[in-house]
Amino acid sequence: MESGDLRIFQMVAREGSITKAASRLGYVQSNVTARIQQLESELGTVLFFRHNRGMTLSSSGITLLAYADKIVGMLDEATKALTSTSEPSGPLMIGSTQTAAAVRLPKLFAAYYEQFPNVLLSLTTGHTQFLMEKVLHYELDGAFIGCECEHPELQSIPAFDEELVIASATAITDLDEALARPSLVYGHGCTYREVLERFLHTRGFISPVIMEFGTIEAIIGGVSAGLGISLLPRTVTSRPEAEGIIRTHEIPDSLRHMKTEFIMRKDSFISNALRAFIEMRFDNNAADT
Repeated sequence: MESGDLRIFQMVAREGSITKAASRLGYVQSNVTARIQQLESELGTVLFFRHNRGMTLSSSGITLLAYADKIVGMLDEATKALTSTSEPSGPLMIGSTQTAAAVRLPKLFAAYYEQFPNVLLSLTTGHTQFLMEKVLHYELDGAFIGCECEHPELQSIPAFDEELVIASATAITDLDEALARPSLVYGHGCTYREVLERFLHTRGFISPVIMEFGTIEAIIGGVSAGLGISLLPRTVTSRPEAEGIIRTHEIPDSLRHMKTEFIMRKDSFISNALRAFIEMRFDNNAADT
């Protein structure tokens, strides 16, 4: 079993399609098909179920993918360690929740790029569980998540303290009236959504109307139009509230505060680019507070 075969298998598993995997890898489809068949023959097991919608991992394939992620990830880590220079450079893949990406990171990224122009910064956004999986699979160097991290394979560093508020249309002045409206949220796995649903349950709303949105801008737009409410950090709501397009309502102290943490794998090699990012983040956080 060669590392090249594992990378091909990993990509097919991620994409669920020979065609898409071949396109991502820059290979011809027949080559990818042959390598997968060779891997199955070598291991004496079926790794994928083929169907008209693509390819789905078998139980053996799921097991192999867990090892492939670790092996390929460690090989990439070894390359980073051996090619690292004293001057921060190369790719730096950071993940973040939508809210932190919208409010907290733009100035930080701009300051970092100005100081370290040889680093190729990239940002992936998503909910907390999605980001944790990306870090665990070595697909991100680190990520900002909207909760405390207790995963045994991850280490976390406190990043920001957020005050959470209920956002509603300006015409709604009463919290109970606001809570009776539909909840505008991200998909499952979003920590803000979990806190809002928990708060609604404590106030007697057992089956609230939930509407899922993909971006923070869409949620703010829906709230301002009177479509519903949302639970958001005050750093996100302060500008639209000052502009008079939304109103905010405080929630109990037990739910009001949430920590944003920066997570990394415990076994990851910390490149000079990542180390400089962490140090600049602390400087930026200190300046904010």
